Amino acid sequence: MPREELSLFSYEVLGLIGREGAGPHDLRRMVERGKLLAWAGESRYYTEPKRLAKLGYLAATKEPGRTRDRTVYKLTDKGRRALRSWAKTPVALTPLKAEALVRLLIADLVGDATTRKSLAALRDEADDLRRRLDEMVEGAEERLPHRARYLELVNEFLRGYLDLHEQLVDQVEREL
Repeated sequence: MPREELSLFSYEVLGLIGREGAGPHDLRRMVERGKLLAWAGESRYYTEPKRLAKLGYLAATKEPGRTRDRTVYKLTDKGRRALRSWAKTPVALTPLKAEALVRLLIADLVGDATTRKSLAALRDEADDLRRRLDEMVEGAEERLPHRARYLELVNEFLRGYLDLHEQLVDQVEREL
């Protein structure tokens, strides 16, 4: 399979579909819940599963929905093989795109007070995101028992990421 056929986002979609299968709306809800992991545009959670199905990584079926039939995707053998193969490759650091860093990049142009005030807003957002992480973990044991311990590792990493943002706000408040 050509390397460019599957992107990091493709593997994310395959992983979110997981053992039970999921529809595009389910995928979107999963990443909305976690918010910190929602780095792709909403429409991509609809288009990528279709693309992966055309390539044979997913199988699409129609199931009854609330108002009309919905498409549910499940991993094919090819999709599971792709995940196993990719999982054996070394992990690389994904380039970091953080608004807080861009705000610091322009601080000399907009002023210390403006930068300090805009970054301080991260505290409220971090609190909200911590609540979301708590909710995500609370139901994982019963909803996704096969993934609970892995989701806990993700949760701890994301908490550390939030801590880094709060440390940055502290430093900005001290130094600007």
